[in-house]
Amino acid sequence: MGNKAKGYILGAAAAATYGLNPLFALPLYEDGMTADSVLFFRYLIALPVLAAMIKLRGRSFKVSGSQLCSLAVLGILVAVSSLTLFLSYNFMDVGIASTILFVYPIMVALIMVGVFHEKIKPLTIGCIVTALAGIGLLYKSSGEETLSVGGTLLVMASALSYAIYIVAINKTSLARVATLTVTFYMLLFGVSLFGVRLALAGNIEIPTAGNWYLWGALIGLAVFPTVVSFACTTSAIQYIGSTNTAILGALEPVTAVLIGVCVFGEILTPRDIVGLLMIIGAETIVIAGPKMSLRLSSIRRLFPRIRKQ
Repeated sequence: MGNKAKGYILGAAAAATYGLNPLFALPLYEDGMTADSVLFFRYLIALPVLAAMIKLRGRSFKVSGSQLCSLAVLGILVAVSSLTLFLSYNFMDVGIASTILFVYPIMVALIMVGVFHEKIKPLTIGCIVTALAGIGLLYKSSGEETLSVGGTLLVMASALSYAIYIVAINKTSLARVATLTVTFYMLLFGVSLFGVRLALAGNIEIPTAGNWYLWGALIGLAVFPTVVSFACTTSAIQYIGSTNTAILGALEPVTAVLIGVCVFGEILTPRDIVGLLMIIGAETIVIAGPKMSLRLSSIRRLFPRIRKQ
């Protein structure tokens, strides 16, 4: 098997495993656990796994004081992104929430234009309009039930937090730190946020005694959407680059939708499906945009007679 084939398989695995978030989270919600408790254990269990990976790969935990401060800010930012996404599951179907979350690349583009004065292309503007139209279709289905405003705002807050993180990680000295080390410290500061929130609430939920198997759901949440997804993403980037790996990220909301429908009995109307496809299509074009003109030029060269006309 060639390196490119391995890269595409790893990229697809990364996206698919991240889309497993609701599969493990919803049973824990049904057992009475809050989003804070679920995420606290998710981060806490993932930390020793990541620490072992850092040691096995010969990486270092060492960072400078300024980098540690940056990691603290980004760790809280990622934790807020996780928290708002998991809270949104209480207001809307997980497939819809996961798809709306996929607007974060558009937010990244807007931040780069507004803050770093990068030029925005007409294609990107068209994709933004398409994605917003797709969200509009999701807002109200063929019935009378509308998409939760509170849930939508929570997902948007999650996407914005993640978009700011993506921009910041590439615009600071953390770009020179090993990815595993960055992730370890971000999870460490993130679990601290959930620990403080739980301490202030004066209560932390664990799976009930009769449902001991839900500890497996917590372990699965820490291992698959967190550690495995991250490891596969890192390897995929090495084989096929960040652009192709990001394009495969469109499988994340698709996975979540399939889980919602097949496992939790959620229903999608034709209007919902069109909205989902519009959002995923717009996001994929935004990510692949820089290379699309080159690919179209290559296709035109295959038809010289048409070009002459």
